[in-house]
Amino acid sequence: MKHTISVLVENQFGVLARVAGLFSGRGFNIESLNVAETMDPTVSRMTIVTSGHDGIIEQIEKQLNKLINVIKVHDLTAESHIEREMVLVKVNAEATNRAEILRIVDIFRAKVVDVTPRTYTIEITGDEDKLEAFLKLLKPIGIREIVRTGKVAMARGG
Repeated sequence: MKHTISVLVENQFGVLARVAGLFSGRGFNIESLNVAETMDPTVSRMTIVTSGHDGIIEQIEKQLNKLINVIKVHDLTAESHIEREMVLVKVNAEATNRAEILRIVDIFRAKVVDVTPRTYTIEITGDEDKLEAFLKLLKPIGIREIVRTGKVAMARGG
């Protein structure tokens, strides 16, 4: 089962390497990782997506909490939370399929962010299901390149 773990850490060099090393040293895979400063520039939030049964996730949380620069570890999976991902996708935009691409972009509330004579680059944000549905519709048109941010997540409410 996939788990989304939010980790608050001190914003110092080497913290990301220690967290990644913890995962690789124990044979755990990081499916996606996103790191950025919080409102406090001395603190960063990591959003880590990993797979495993509850025992493995519990072990990961305990190991993360032992790291010196870790402030708080929170598994968001079992509680109500919001998660988003951003994708930039470059598609073939021949004259015959431009209108179809723009309809798909409109339906999914995406945005064309770059246009060339042969390609459109589209930006879309949403949950994983929305992004997969969007990409599935664009695949027959011809996807040239995809860049994904990985998930960012936050607990709902106070």
